[in-house]
Amino acid sequence: MAALYRIRSYHFTVFRITAEGLITQRGKNATSTKLSRPISTNCSAFLPPEHFKIVDTLISILTKHPIILEKQQAADLGLELTPKIVESVLRSLKSWRISQVFFDWASNQPGYHHNCYTFNAMAEVLSRARQNDSLRILSAELVKSECYMTPGALGFFLRCLGDQGLVKEANALFDQLKDSGLCVPNIYTYSCLLEVISKSKDVATMELRLTEMHDYGWVLDKYALTPVLRCYCNAGRFGNALNIFNEMQERGWVDARVLCILLVSYTKCGEVSKAFELIERMEGLNIDIAEKTFCVLIHGFVKEGNMDKALLLLDKMRNLGFSPDVAIYGALMAGLCRNKDTEKALRLFREMKMNESGLNADVKILSELIPCVADESEIIWLLENTSNLKLGPKAKMSLYNSVLRSLMNKGSIDKASHLLRARVGMEYDSSFDDDKLFFFMKEFIRPNTESFETVIDGLCKSDKLEAALALFREMNRIGCQNSVRLYNTVIDCLSSFDRLDECRALLVEMNDLGFKPTHFSYNSIFRSLCRQGDVERALGVVREMRMNGHEPWIKNYTLLVTTLCKDGKAAMACDFLAEMVKEGFPPDVVAYSAAIDGLLRIQQLDDAMELFRQIRGRGYCPDVVAYNVILKGLCKAGRVMEGQDLVNEMLDKGLVPSVVTYNLLIDGWCEYGCVDQAILIFSRMLDNQQEPNVITYTTLIHGLCNAGKPDDALKLWLEMESKSCCPNRIAFMALINGLGKCGKPDDGLVYLQEMEKKDMEPDAFVYIVLINAYISASNPNAAYDLLGRMVRKGNWPGLGDKYHPLLKDAILTMSTDPRTSSDVRTLIEDGCIPPHLSQIG
Repeated sequence: MAALYRIRSYHFTVFRITAEGLITQRGKNATSTKLSRPISTNCSAFLPPEHFKIVDTLISILTKHPIILEKQQAADLGLELTPKIVESVLRSLKSWRISQVFFDWASNQPGYHHNCYTFNAMAEVLSRARQNDSLRILSAELVKSECYMTPGALGFFLRCLGDQGLVKEANALFDQLKDSGLCVPNIYTYSCLLEVISKSKDVATMELRLTEMHDYGWVLDKYALTPVLRCYCNAGRFGNALNIFNEMQERGWVDARVLCILLVSYTKCGEVSKAFELIERMEGLNIDIAEKTFCVLIHGFVKEGNMDKALLLLDKMRNLGFSPDVAIYGALMAGLCRNKDTEKALRLFREMKMNESGLNADVKILSELIPCVADESEIIWLLENTSNLKLGPKAKMSLYNSVLRSLMNKGSIDKASHLLRARVGMEYDSSFDDDKLFFFMKEFIRPNTESFETVIDGLCKSDKLEAALALFREMNRIGCQNSVRLYNTVIDCLSSFDRLDECRALLVEMNDLGFKPTHFSYNSIFRSLCRQGDVERALGVVREMRMNGHEPWIKNYTLLVTTLCKDGKAAMACDFLAEMVKEGFPPDVVAYSAAIDGLLRIQQLDDAMELFRQIRGRGYCPDVVAYNVILKGLCKAGRVMEGQDLVNEMLDKGLVPSVVTYNLLIDGWCEYGCVDQAILIFSRMLDNQQEPNVITYTTLIHGLCNAGKPDDALKLWLEMESKSCCPNRIAFMALINGLGKCGKPDDGLVYLQEMEKKDMEPDAFVYIVLINAYISASNPNAAYDLLGRMVRKGNWPGLGDKYHPLLKDAILTMSTDPRTSSDVRTLIEDGCIPPHLSQIG
């Protein structure tokens, strides 16, 4: 930014300094025009007539094969050499190798010395031929020769280096000639160097050169600032680039080329929206945007998926009189198809056909468009647009396969399958013969491997395995080559049906045919075995994969571990993971977490803890999920202190506890009877900016009620609602249950009514707790009202329910209380209360 500040502080007056400190005519010409090549002598204009013969002789000798130069002839010609002759010959030769031979020969002639123009002529030859090593050698020879370079000549040589990306070499040559006094650079030389540097992202070097220019007292013109803009763009420093652009705009120096640099750079870096904003800003300044810039921007918007702006640019392009080519239309249609906007793609296709330039859709466009079209009449119309094209077999095949993809995409799998069967002479459903598209494509071209891949893949995904196998086998009969993709597709489908013997046979067949099974081939079989919980055979496949350089997929062996643990075989799952380690495939933390969870399910907490310690000892870094699994087990077992230590360990390792972590710990402390500790964890959770969820609040409310603190529970409930954390059915029941147990049935009844208004159906125990609370409060009438609600809902606890005895005792109490006895006995006599609750003796 310091360099940028200096740029903006310059006065815009141009000085050009030569070796003598004067303004020379060459310096004026060089700096007052746009940087362009070449800077050298006009050999034919300044060559004396007597030298024409020497040039012709040398060219004649050098263009013969082999090159023969007699000793005396060489000596005579060498004595006649001048830099203008050498330059003229170099510019006349077409082979860089011969030019190099001649340049080296001339260097060794007595009395002859190359000048800046011969060096430049040779540099231009090598640059155009992209001979970077030879350019580096020539640069070193230039310094060694102590040849004086004019500022313009050095600028030209630098640009030859820059054209081949030799930025480092250009900077080194510039410094060597400047420091040795062989050239005193002027602003033109520096501008050429800046142009070379701009091809890289070396902002530091560019800003260093700007400082040097400032120290010389020079100011920057348009041709110096343009490469500065480009360098910032290449480095992705768009803030700096935009400041330069704005400065140039203030000076009236922004033209189509400068605008293009910024626009294209924005687009290449994915900042196409900024590019679009810049276009809209420039439109008011009457700056024409080049056709190439439009093309680059449209492609950029298509790549980003912003089709609205891409189409808007197309309109701007056409309004300016440009005629988009097929490539632009193709890119736009492909982008629209990716966005599932087929209607716009078809509309654009029609516009292209009506274009004044008479553009014809190429096969590539049609092949991308057809698979997205659902209307078969539209597909036929698109195919008919190829009638004026000379389609070779490859083009026809591309169209045929695009039709198959179209049928598969819209779910016409049977039609695609029978179209393929009909074309290869297999039995097919003749009812399709009346279909226009089927009839149109039936004799189109013989399908290839891609055709079979498309259809077989669709059949397999639709679980039509037998039809897929029939087509797969038919390929051999018609001489159509199989592919690894086809084998993998069929193996994957067979493994989904657990037909593993057939999978094995296909693996052997692949090897016999020279197709090497891939990791996908083996993992399809491995997945099936994992799903079945077949440890022994799964390990066999793992060993086979190791021998063939493949790795088992994590999701597959995690599935095996999970399956075993669900079946209560956590020990077997641990043994499997140990075998995986022996085979050289250490499982990841996810699989180990699944095994630990399995051990916890069968209440083997100590074994789970041991496995957790083992994986940490092997260098694994368990993630938050793994820690939560073991934390859940500890808290459930009442070992909350160990759980607290585990969370502290997480923090020491830099892991951030999740909401689940805090919820588990809060629940553990509540169940342990330490609700104050749970509140402390809740406070820490808030301090760490972890947002509590409804589970957090529900757990704490339940704990506070169990601790006999219903008022605190109600305050927390209000806090939950104030934070827009909506209580769910479980939360309501926890609060109502807690209030009932704390002797606050009236408060509980209020929340029960609110719950019912929200169409949440309470479990039976909620009513039972409140009924017993009202009985304890000597309010049997309120208890009877709640019993009436249970009668209407018909929601009764079963014999095995822990609340069954409570309700039965409550009914007995109400049936003997004078205030409710008659009503309760009426309910019993009418059969409104189930027998297992109404047998009150």
